Amino acid sequence: MRHARRRIVRRVTRLAAVGGLLVGSAMVTRAVASEPPDASTAPRTLARTASGAGADLVSRLGTDRTAGHWVDSDGRPVVAVTDARTAEAVRRAGATAKRVRHSMSELRSATATLRAAPRVPGTAWALDYRSNEVVVRGDRTVSGSDWSRLTGVAEGIGGFVHMERTEGVFTTRLNGAEPILSTAGRCSAGFNVTDGTRDFILTAGHCGPTGSVWFGDGRGERQIGRTVAGSFPGDDFSLVEYANGKAGEGADLVAVGDGKGVRITGTGEPAVGQRVFRSGSTSGLRDGRVTALDATVNYPEGTVTGLIETDVCAEPGDSGGPMFSEGIALGVTSGGSGDCDKGGTTFFQPLPEAMESLGVRLVGSGRQDAAAGTSATAPPGAAASGASAPVTGVEGSTLLARLTDRRNVGPGLLIVAGSLVALVATRWIRAEADRKAYQRHYSATWG
Repeated sequence: MRHARRRIVRRVTRLAAVGGLLVGSAMVTRAVASEPPDASTAPRTLARTASGAGADLVSRLGTDRTAGHWVDSDGRPVVAVTDARTAEAVRRAGATAKRVRHSMSELRSATATLRAAPRVPGTAWALDYRSNEVVVRGDRTVSGSDWSRLTGVAEGIGGFVHMERTEGVFTTRLNGAEPILSTAGRCSAGFNVTDGTRDFILTAGHCGPTGSVWFGDGRGERQIGRTVAGSFPGDDFSLVEYANGKAGEGADLVAVGDGKGVRITGTGEPAVGQRVFRSGSTSGLRDGRVTALDATVNYPEGTVTGLIETDVCAEPGDSGGPMFSEGIALGVTSGGSGDCDKGGTTFFQPLPEAMESLGVRLVGSGRQDAAAGTSATAPPGAAASGASAPVTGVEGSTLLARLTDRRNVGPGLLIVAGSLVALVATRWIRAEADRKAYQRHYSATWG
């Protein structure tokens, strides 16, 4: 019996050693493979902007000589120009020039004429810089007579106004963390708030200045609203007023992917070490810990103070997205360093400060003074705080991220070395046991 127990112990030890070799090797291999190239770790804002260079060129050259700018597939700024001299100026500045027939002044004049025409619900128009057109769209609620009347207005403007019908119905409803887009770039919706009369999206201030028009799709078919207030730098928050004044159903939800959401029932202040979640239109749902409070970040665009520092990853386009914990709203994504492949530091604008400054409160929320890490009282009939979001898969992704962390090279080597020692030891013990058994057998045979 004693020998059987010894054999079991040796087998378990060998299995543990082999497992340690596999885990240690995986840690070392993944960590080395994910070693990032040398790059600046300076903090940056996370809005996916069009191009600072392109915007500067358009501003300097004027709307009579240019017709907008964008970024091509290689990430280079492209500026639409109306003459060869302007095109040469754009090329000297390091951007790509595209010759077009109509200037920005002409395009804006066309939209002014459309705005002056009788209003037709279910229609929308936008400036398509790439095609140098004003694109007018009508959804399935627009009648044939209304569409014909608007088509007549467009024909009177000129051939650069393009008319097209679209499926569905234009709506301004939007849940937190879904993408919002404008000609300035792409951000993520934060939280839906209200002043008691009108509803707004509270998002990051660096996403766009006051007056920025936001859409819920890349083709400009679903206008969400316009930025009406904000603060950046110094702070990093802004208000986007819904086009129809109301957020609609699901305004108290934050999207977390796969059509699911977390119900937000109050605001609170985070605590250092608290586990928090962030959702964004680029990288989806991510989790981490609060590492510091009252942080100051010197972005290239300016200095922002009073931020929440975390080890949650974020990527361009996640700016403005919500940070929360157990159904409690904590902040909106400001910026940071790193990405979701190698990790990094992300900073958040605290939500209570922003809401107090803007004079708003959460749409459909309970009390607004929840303590850190606790849940506010949900409205009657609402789901429990955070109950509607299945976040069980987050731990798995976090474990994988830890295994692939390049800082695990040392621990991985230690595990490999320890496993090798265990294997050698079990092999030596077995050999010694076999030698003694042979001696006993030899002695008994020839004694």
